[in-house]
Amino acid sequence: MNIPIPTDDHNFLRRECPTCEQQFKWHLGPIDEDAATQPTPTTYYCPLCGVPASTDQWWTKEQLEYARDRAMPEILAQLANETGLHVESTTDVPGEMVEVSDMMIVQSPCHAFEPIKVPDRHQGPLHCLVCGSEFIV
Repeated sequence: MNIPIPTDDHNFLRRECPTCEQQFKWHLGPIDEDAATQPTPTTYYCPLCGVPASTDQWWTKEQLEYARDRAMPEILAQLANETGLHVESTTDVPGEMVEVSDMMIVQSPCHAFEPIKVPDRHQGPLHCLVCGSEFIV
C-alpha cells in the first residue's frame, strides 16, 4: 500500500528526530548531479542534536498517524474480503496531507549536496545530516 507523504514547495520532506523529537526537513531525492552520484546512507544524523538513527526512523508523529488513518479502511476491507467477516471502519479517512514551505535552508560545508531546512528560530550549531560533523551557519 502506498500512502504519499507530501513535500513542501522546494521538495523538502518534514522529519522528526527519534531522539530529541525536534522537527526539520531534508531534501527528497538528489538535489543535483553530484548528489545523484553519492552512495545512499543507511544512517542519518539529526541536524539539531547530532544523534544518528537509521533512515527509517525519522517519521513525524503526524505522518505516522496520517498513514495509519489513510490505510485503515483498505486494511479492514481486505480483512473482511479474506475472512468473510463484516468489519466496519471506525476511522474517517483524512483528506490529503499538506506540507507548508517553512524553515530556512542550510547546507553543511562537508556535504553541501544534502541540504536541510531547520526552524527559523534555531540558534547554535548544527550537524551534517550525512556525517554528523558540527557546523555553524
